[in-house]
Amino acid sequence: MKKLEAVIQPGRLDAVREALYGIGVQGMTVSEVRGHGRQKGHREVYRGNEYTVDLLPKIKLETVVPDGLAESAIMTIVKAANSGKIGDGKVFLSEITEVVRIRDSQRGEQAL
Repeated sequence: MKKLEAVIQPGRLDAVREALYGIGVQGMTVSEVRGHGRQKGHREVYRGNEYTVDLLPKIKLETVVPDGLAESAIMTIVKAANSGKIGDGKVFLSEITEVVRIRDSQRGEQAL
């Protein structure tokens, strides 16, 4: 099993979520986060004062998928989240050794 963590633009969440459901991803966790990558934030002017916004709002989406679905899920996220502009985000892939469903103690891919 693989864990996918995607950090994306907030406005792209619905498109990414629907695309993942479309390929058979069962569930996910979504968090509102703040951070920056290469773009390093931006400058804004408020009431005549200029200030730097260096931690930008992002969405972190996490899901665990069977090995056979991982590459398809990555490409689905990339396609749905891509605007072609800096700050579109990143996808991280990790190995998951075990999953246990708390309700009935089911293990492995059946617990997903």
